[in-house]
Amino acid sequence: MPDIARLKAEIDDDPLTRGYSGMTDAVVAVNLNDDTTAEFKRSLPKSSLTGSEVLNAINKGEFNALDVEQKAMVWNIVHLGTINPFGIEGDLFTDIFGVPSTTIAALLALRQRTVSRAVELGLGIIKVGHVQMARM
Repeated sequence: MPDIARLKAEIDDDPLTRGYSGMTDAVVAVNLNDDTTAEFKRSLPKSSLTGSEVLNAINKGEFNALDVEQKAMVWNIVHLGTINPFGIEGDLFTDIFGVPSTTIAALLALRQRTVSRAVELGLGIIKVGHVQMARM
């Protein structure tokens, strides 16, 4: 069961001006759970990436242009297993590939995950009945 008080605050305050007051309960629930429609989806940072995810985000041409030491550093980081995209690993990749680069742009996008507004708020899946309770 989601935190109804937090859901009520979202609906009443409408901080993203989604227009909840003009929506039916069912439409509010759909809106809060939607993580695919461009205007509704939100993003949160990922706490970790796998080495495979990072490796697959590297531009092959940019990697091939690196010197031997830089390639070794990339390989070592990728083999850490779990990589903190906001830690020293990210700083080292920025130093190695430079900004702007296709690799860094891909890694910046990769370290975000798309979520619904409900997930962003920590509410989980919102059902029509939850919206009805919040509006009471």
